[in-house]
Amino acid sequence: MEALVFDTEGMAVQDRFPFWYDTLSQSFMPSWVTTDHPASFYGSARMLDLGGLQLLAMSHLTVEAARPGKLIRQADPEIFQLHLVLSGKGRAIQAGRDVDFQAGQFLLIDSSRPLAGWRGADDNAAETLIVQFPRASLGLRSDMIGGLVAAPFSVRDGITSVLAGHLTRLVENAEAFTPQDAEALTAISLELIAAACAHQLEASASLSPESRRQALLSLIHDFIRQRLSDPDLTPDTIAAAHHISVRHLYKIFQEQGTTVAAWIRRCRIEQCHRDLADIRKRSLPIQTIAARWGFTDAAHFSRTFRATYGVSPREHRISAAAIGSDL
Repeated sequence: MEALVFDTEGMAVQDRFPFWYDTLSQSFMPSWVTTDHPASFYGSARMLDLGGLQLLAMSHLTVEAARPGKLIRQADPEIFQLHLVLSGKGRAIQAGRDVDFQAGQFLLIDSSRPLAGWRGADDNAAETLIVQFPRASLGLRSDMIGGLVAAPFSVRDGITSVLAGHLTRLVENAEAFTPQDAEALTAISLELIAAACAHQLEASASLSPESRRQALLSLIHDFIRQRLSDPDLTPDTIAAAHHISVRHLYKIFQEQGTTVAAWIRRCRIEQCHRDLADIRKRSLPIQTIAARWGFTDAAHFSRTFRATYGVSPREHRISAAAIGSDL
């Protein structure tokens, strides 16, 4: 899938802020946005539309935003925006709350309620990742989810951390997905968002069994990714870390059409494939890269790599270097 990417660098000074504002307004929740420093304004964005939800990674200098009742009456898409604050800070006034927020937090905004606030950073551009989706798509009661509107909550270990990583990877790796992936990616994303919100509200029992299973699987996937370099990563350690039986762990992966071992092996070989093509790692021996990702047997690594990609690790590295030299 192709992400829409733009920034204001190189544009005429008088066009920078209007262009940035107009472009975002076409795809995201209509708001009135202003800046006190239009002459020095800078903004960039990377947008991905999955149909069922939209993602926006943006960077900009300080702005003020308002969505008054008049604008809501003119057009209300009845959506939520979940903001992942990556850098900078801000203030939001909505749903009777007046809150400050900062990097490392999520902030939920409701399009149907008046909003005011500002967003920026002291010296550099503020960075935010926003996911926008229909209010009804979470499957949580409106009176419950209303308790999270304009109530910042931390990105920490657990489901919120998994959600943050998932959203970040979606935007960064947009080109790796096909249009046929959009429906599945939307479903997974919404299930993770619902699980994170329910966890924050201590209302996990309200989630559907499928949402709970998907949330658990995402936690397990993230746990494995963080420990791929450990050659002793086993089903026993994974199951114990998530307080489930090994049998239950096997069943979860079986429902996904794979096994625990196969999924770990796939993740490790993908990391090796990426590192072998990385010009910054060209001086590292092939086996050093393999060992870094948990392959302690050189022959086994070579066979697994060839079976997966149809070439040897050395052939892949040479081919990647040749392509890089032609760019």
